[in-house]
Amino acid sequence: MRKTAIAIATLGLFVQAGAASARNIVLSNDDGLTSNVLALYKALKEDGHDVIVSVPCQNQSGMGAAILVGRPLTPLKQNCLADAAEAGAPAAGPMTREGLPGGDFFYVDGTPVMSMLYGVDVLGQKRWGRAPDLVLSGPNEGQNVGAIVLSSGTVSNAQYAAVLGHPAIALSAGARTVDEEGLDHPDSATVAALSADLVEALAERAGDGPMLPAGIALNVNFPDRLDGAEWRLSRIGTYNAYAMSFSDDMAASATPVMKAMAAERGMEIPALPGLSFGMNTAKSTQEQASDESIVYRSAIAVSPMQAGYAAGAADEALIAEKLAGFLTAPAE
Repeated sequence: MRKTAIAIATLGLFVQAGAASARNIVLSNDDGLTSNVLALYKALKEDGHDVIVSVPCQNQSGMGAAILVGRPLTPLKQNCLADAAEAGAPAAGPMTREGLPGGDFFYVDGTPVMSMLYGVDVLGQKRWGRAPDLVLSGPNEGQNVGAIVLSSGTVSNAQYAAVLGHPAIALSAGARTVDEEGLDHPDSATVAALSADLVEALAERAGDGPMLPAGIALNVNFPDRLDGAEWRLSRIGTYNAYAMSFSDDMAASATPVMKAMAAERGMEIPALPGLSFGMNTAKSTQEQASDESIVYRSAIAVSPMQAGYAAGAADEALIAEKLAGFLTAPAE
C-alpha cells in the first residue's frame, strides 16, 4: 500500500495497513480519454478494484450537468479525442485505440453526465448487475475551485451521481497534465497514486457499508506542485480562484491566461464576443483561509459537497418563518 498520510477530520478517514477490499468503480470525466484518466485506471486496478472507464468522446469542459434530452445519438462524424474511437463508429461503445485494456474503456458522443450514466446504467449493470460502489470523475486537466464548480462537468458528474444515491468524488489536477498524444504525463501518475490512496482510505473505513455518507460527495483539488503536498479539509467558499466575465471583444480583453492557452494550441484569440477568463488577483481575507480556492495552492483540498440543492433543516425553518402566513401549512 502507498504510504500517503490522509487526514480528513469531518469524515474520520485515515490510511491503515492492509489492502482495501475490492470495489466496483465507474470512472468518468469531462475531458475524454486523457493521461490522467488512464493513470488513475491503472492505479485503481493495481489496488484490486474492478473499474469501468466511461468518458465523453470529445472534450466537454464547462458543460456542467448538461444532458441531451430525447435526442438519439448518431454515429461519430469525426475521431474522438486522442483517437479513442474513429469516425463512423457508434455514438457509444468500446474504445478502439491500440494499447488500452480491452473491455474496460468506453466513450459516449455526448455530455459528461451522459457518459457517466452510460457507465452506471448500461456498462455497470451488464458487468455487476447493480450500482457501482463508487463513481469517480476526473482527474480533470485543471483545478475546479470556487464558483466555476457550477459549470464543471467534472464536479457535475459527482453531484449527479450523488443525487442518484451513489458515493461520488470529483478529482481535479493542474492544467499542465495534458498529454493527448502519449497519454503519459509524469504528473498524472502522481495524482493517480494519491487519488487511489483516498479511495483506499474510504474503502477501509467503510467496511461493508457505503464509502461516503448519503447525500455527501467530495470535490478534491490537487495543487500544481505535488511534492510533499498534504491533505487538508477545505470548503467551497466565497473566494474564487478564477476571474470570468463576458466580453464584447475577446481579443481586446484577453488575459495572460487566455493568451497562454491560445499559444499552446497554436490559435489566435478572435475579436468576437465571448467569455474572458483569467486568475483572480484580489487578496483573500482571513475568513476565506479554508476556501478550496486558497487551500489548493499548496495542499490537496478536500471539500465535502451537499448533493443537489436541498437546504438543511435550519434553513428550511428560517424560510418558513419569513413566509409565515403566506405558505400553506402542511397537512397533519
